[in-house]
Amino acid sequence: QVQVVESGGGSVQPGESLRLSCATSGFTWEYYVVVWFRQAPGKEREGLSCIGSRDVNTYYSDSVKGRFTISRDNTNNTVFLQMNSLKPEDTAVYYCATDRHNGYSPCYYNMHTVGYWGKGTQVTVSS
Repeated sequence: QVQVVESGGGSVQPGESLRLSCATSGFTWEYYVVVWFRQAPGKEREGLSCIGSRDVNTYYSDSVKGRFTISRDNTNNTVFLQMNSLKPEDTAVYYCATDRHNGYSPCYYNMHTVGYWGKGTQVTVSS
């Protein structure tokens, strides 16, 4: 079955960086999309970024644009989220999710329909 495993979370100070990884496996799709979300205590889940079948097919929410970068290693079916200039408001549990993709539509079309989720990784930004 499809498996999604996040890693790379931790505790950092404001201004520092972290790189999250999302390892996916167990599927035979030719194309797939990966979406990163986060959820802070007492807040709604927020879609942050996604990447489609080609690296140029990416999306960032306004809250992370210019600070976070999504990329993928197709050889290992792993997607990364490089998070720079972290702020206390970035503190949350970060989740990634994946699903089949048609290979050409913008990845954000899939942001709210992805069906396979990881268990999340905690990111804490505090001085």
